[in-house]
Amino acid sequence: MRYFLEISYNGADYHGWQIQPNAITVQEVLQEKLSILLRETIEVIGAGRTDAGVHAKQMFLHLDVEKDLGDLKQLCFRLNSFLPKDIAVCRILEVPRDAHARFDAISREYHYLVSTQKDPFLSGFAWNIRSLKLDVDAMNLAASKLLKHTYYKCFSRSNTDVQTYDCTISKAIWVEDNNVLRFEVVANRFLRNMVRAMVGTLIEVGKGNCTQEEFEAILNSGDRKKAGASAPAHGLYLYKIVYPEEIISSR
Repeated sequence: MRYFLEISYNGADYHGWQIQPNAITVQEVLQEKLSILLRETIEVIGAGRTDAGVHAKQMFLHLDVEKDLGDLKQLCFRLNSFLPKDIAVCRILEVPRDAHARFDAISREYHYLVSTQKDPFLSGFAWNIRSLKLDVDAMNLAASKLLKHTYYKCFSRSNTDVQTYDCTISKAIWVEDNNVLRFEVVANRFLRNMVRAMVGTLIEVGKGNCTQEEFEAILNSGDRKKAGASAPAHGLYLYKIVYPEEIISSR
């Protein structure tokens, strides 16, 4: 039987989502706790992978088990009691046997937070840029250009093993909320480091260090070296993942 788990996590103390040698990851912790609780070896497949220090408001994963898991709300409660405080299971759903957490996702949404003044409650959860007036209108004008492009090698981590650099972005906007700027971006898929590279480059636009024409040239270049430095990981959140209704109903 196949089940989806909807989870959220604070990524500060993890070396990303995906299991790797000599580093603690979210996937490793979940597999270990699930295997103990369900008394069988459990492997989970996530909807994507977040880098070290990146958070997730919503992540989905799937797992296969031999038996019916019974009362899923009770299992969710037990699992949360078992997991560390920085990982939470929001719900567990039985899904069709061929449903896939990664390949069936229709879209993913990321948010990036920038604080424009010192805020102890955002420490470790937003990129603090103080004593600086950012031109948000210019940042949004540049962000709107992202919707007209599909080739994003300029924002991809080098030496990655992807087959294509094509992505379809359907939303890219900066939202002001008092002293916090939030970049919201939705696409069918994202490349490694893509959102952080976009944010770092858009901040350069906001500082006046990159013109609209230069931003357009970066998009057309396919050259990561021409784009800005990546924004820090701790301001990035995997915010939402959308699946077909037959797998997971909207909420």
